[in-house]
Amino acid sequence: MSTVLVTGHKNPDTDSIASAIVYAYLKNELGVHAQPVRLGEVNKETAYALDYFQVEAPVFADENVQQGVEELILVDHNEAQQSIDARENFNVIEVIDHHRIANFETMAPLYYRAEPVGCTATILLKLFKENNVDIPKDLAGLMMSAIISDSLLFKSPTCTDEDVQAAKELASIADTNLESYGLNMLKAGADMSDKTADDLLTIDAKTFDAGANKLEIAQVNTVDVEDVLKSKDLVSDRMDEIIREKQLSVFIFVITDIINSDSTIVVRGDDSDKVECAFDISLHDDTAVLKGVVSRKKQIAPVLMKEFSTKEKV
Repeated sequence: MSTVLVTGHKNPDTDSIASAIVYAYLKNELGVHAQPVRLGEVNKETAYALDYFQVEAPVFADENVQQGVEELILVDHNEAQQSIDARENFNVIEVIDHHRIANFETMAPLYYRAEPVGCTATILLKLFKENNVDIPKDLAGLMMSAIISDSLLFKSPTCTDEDVQAAKELASIADTNLESYGLNMLKAGADMSDKTADDLLTIDAKTFDAGANKLEIAQVNTVDVEDVLKSKDLVSDRMDEIIREKQLSVFIFVITDIINSDSTIVVRGDDSDKVECAFDISLHDDTAVLKGVVSRKKQIAPVLMKEFSTKEKV
């Protein structure tokens, strides 16, 4: 039986890793030989969840793992630039996602499940129910962890009532206190003390095409914004290097305060003025605070995409 790889996006977060593991399990229960893989290092938050529920991380999708594989299932993403390298060499047979659809096409029909919820794990819970498959305790814990992560323990505007109810149901299956576990997991992920400038900019970074512009938005969650900003000079220098390497119009580094639900942004690039226009802010030393902003997906990327996609007036 041929193997199908189940993969989340590059620079994987907890939802991306958990969804790959969980959906591969479901597909195997349904008779498909599926293997979860990852496209980057496991971050501290995800490692906390994996250790707590004693689940192994997926293997890295290197050339040996990809050898002889022809089919892919994508979870928690669909955009080509966020996906496995040379994706065009594979046949994408399924997508389970909760993001916008962009830069995506296939040669053949496929199963595509995209819902406007805050987390892929919320959709996966429905799929288990629809297929009458029980969720093991450890996987329920991972799914709950993914929802906590994506919703910042229900504080993010991307969080829906469906996500909250799903997390509560999964917490019951996992026999875990949702609030105390969630806060401990987020704090574990928010420890940036040992991170280099390059680490900070690649833990959770995504690129976006907006018209003729290419943007990159990196985000970290923390309980101490000032502690992260101590590395600002090194971070800015590395941002400039990445801008040149990738030919970006702008690079935005988002430092999200998970306690106060605000974000501080550091902006570099020739088109920084467009970021000021997009959010109606003034950058001081390339920095500004976005009050009440925590979600890249809902509060940052769409605003920037609109600004950078707008043609300049003649």
